Amino acid sequence: MSDTSINLDELRQRIDQLDSDILNLISERASCAQQVAHVKLAEDKDAVFYRPEREAQVLRRIMALNKGPLDSEEMARLFREIMSACLALEQPVKVAYLGPEGTFTQQAALKHFGESAVSLPMAAIDEVFREVEAGAVHYGVVPVENSTEGVVNHTLDTFMDSSIKICGEVVLRIHHHLLVSETTRRDKVSRIYSHPQSFAQCRKWLDAHYPHAERVPVSSNAEAAKLVKTEWHSAAIAGDMAAKLYGLEHIAEKIEDSPDNSTRFLIIGNQDVPMAGEDKTSIVVAMRNQPGTLHALLEPFHRHQIDLTRLETRPSRTGVWNYVFFIDFKGHRDEPEVAAVLEEVQLRAADLRVLGSYPIGVL
Repeated sequence: MSDTSINLDELRQRIDQLDSDILNLISERASCAQQVAHVKLAEDKDAVFYRPEREAQVLRRIMALNKGPLDSEEMARLFREIMSACLALEQPVKVAYLGPEGTFTQQAALKHFGESAVSLPMAAIDEVFREVEAGAVHYGVVPVENSTEGVVNHTLDTFMDSSIKICGEVVLRIHHHLLVSETTRRDKVSRIYSHPQSFAQCRKWLDAHYPHAERVPVSSNAEAAKLVKTEWHSAAIAGDMAAKLYGLEHIAEKIEDSPDNSTRFLIIGNQDVPMAGEDKTSIVVAMRNQPGTLHALLEPFHRHQIDLTRLETRPSRTGVWNYVFFIDFKGHRDEPEVAAVLEEVQLRAADLRVLGSYPIGVL
């Protein structure tokens, strides 16, 4: 027993020493970040402090160097928070997201930028775009597709009327919970609030467990959680962030029908992003309405062995039964092979716009 006690004491002393070393190193890194800010401002008073490609390179390097026992993603999350806090010393990053507070979009914003970012809720997707365009915030976060319910059309449509660029992406694993307030009579739940997409993602579970409850669609899951606070016979479908924000309790956890339910969010901004090494490019293409249009559009990608990751079609604003194509593919616009494909597509298309080249999501 004494040997165990001695070993524990030694281990605790070792941990205390390591904590002191970690603290000193983080402080040294923060001081270095402040020096970076001084150098950048001396060279350019409008310097950009947050560099998506640099962050992606750092996180991938950390994951490659990690030898455990913490897994690489957990280690990368720790470093993202350190980077977020250091960046806040240089210049706090202001991020607009589709609100209200407590939504999955806010969760995605904090996952990407870290807890030190200043996150500002907006009432609609086009408001997020406008805040970024006006320079009121540095970046915006908007949902673009869900693994079970498909594309968010409003986001794609807003790109057609905007000069905003895509600067990054983040994929968030979506877990839905059935939540109630402390005053809710759990055996008397007759009404459930949630966003329409969440209802769709939990349809089978609701049919099996609450087939007779009224399903009331609202603008967001956070709004659903807020409404439940004042009603004794209602429940809400929402995530952990909304539950914590409004002090709600879980009746059931992870009620989504698909165990792989995930949503992809785009980071939008005003600047082009240099190559990070593992990149993705998004374009929107308007094609002439004639036979063989789709083949003509896709053939250069096949010939140059460019990997398409997504293809969506939306009605064009220029004519009835005309369409535009939103395409995501691996590679950066500055790579020779990608540049060659874009040049060919430009010649075949009625219009081509590169929405952005950006690092593939690390976390």
